Amino acid sequence: MSTPVPSRPGSLSDDSSYEPHVTSDDTPEGEVGPERPPSRRFGVLEAGLVFLRVGPAIGLLILIVVLSQLTPAFASSRNIGNLLAQSAVICVLAIGQLLVIVTRGIDLSVGSTLALGTVTGALAVTAGLPTPIVIVVMLATGAAVGAVNGIVYVYGRLPHPFIITLATLSVARGLALWLSDGQPIQGMPDPIRVIGGQILFGWLPVSTLVVGGIALGALVLTTRMVWGRWIYAVGGNPEAARRVGIPVGATLVSVYVLSGLMAGVGALLTAGRTGAGAPTFGSLAELDAIAAVIIGGASFLGGRGHVGNAIVGALMIGVIRNGMNLLNVDSFFQPMVIGVVIVLAVEADVIRTQLEQRFRLMQALP
Repeated sequence: MSTPVPSRPGSLSDDSSYEPHVTSDDTPEGEVGPERPPSRRFGVLEAGLVFLRVGPAIGLLILIVVLSQLTPAFASSRNIGNLLAQSAVICVLAIGQLLVIVTRGIDLSVGSTLALGTVTGALAVTAGLPTPIVIVVMLATGAAVGAVNGIVYVYGRLPHPFIITLATLSVARGLALWLSDGQPIQGMPDPIRVIGGQILFGWLPVSTLVVGGIALGALVLTTRMVWGRWIYAVGGNPEAARRVGIPVGATLVSVYVLSGLMAGVGALLTAGRTGAGAPTFGSLAELDAIAAVIIGGASFLGGRGHVGNAIVGALMIGVIRNGMNLLNVDSFFQPMVIGVVIVLAVEADVIRTQLEQRFRLMQALP
């Protein structure tokens, strides 16, 4: 009678601990592993996606290099300071607009809200209120308009935020004209002038530091906070977000409040730079902000966009306009150039979407 041989861990007689021998390509012996897509095709698609994602930054860099060669004045410290100061307001508005567009929305009221914020701030100065209160008035004006947009859109069950933000565009502009009698109101305290117009080291505007701080805060909110994941989830699929317990309504209201608050910050920077409040400020600024976000790679379909790319888009618009001014390009021609850039950015978004779909399909193929 033979003596049974005790099983060893990993032997065939010990089923609980048996692991098949795996070859170098992770396929068990005797089995044929799934056929993988050719690595070369994957490499081409991945390279294309990376190029499209960093395309705005590459485009900005190319613009800077070309304009530096075409006109030496472009790279001067004085012009760089002017460029950054001129772009600061659009950068701030673009950050707020990005949050809205990520949730499949749009905010057409930010330009008019900016104008109303400068007027209410100027009236607060005229009333003799202290500087901190003046600043709060400007910011609160923007946040209040944003709250109206969000609340009416969400709880009024409007089909699209275009409707309410178009309405508040007119209401805010009209209110600014009424409060100011259609005239600029001069006079801003020195601290506000410093925030909006002071230049450090001969080239660095204080407003650029304000933009940097806001951009950093927005980056933390969108990438490190639960709220940031919520807005991308709402933009990606609102119904699915609602089913998993995300407060979709409150999230949507919050992004419009923040967009309005950014318009209030834009009012602060504009009033500080000009030393006045005026109902005509911010004309068509909403279009620049939307263009900056789209040029930066965000999608009107929602669920995609990055704070850094929105800043790049805003700077690209500023660089294009600054360069055309230095090259004495006809001012009537400049809007056409911006329009062409926007069309190219939208087309790049279409191509990126198609490449991503193709890439996911190739990954899913056996």
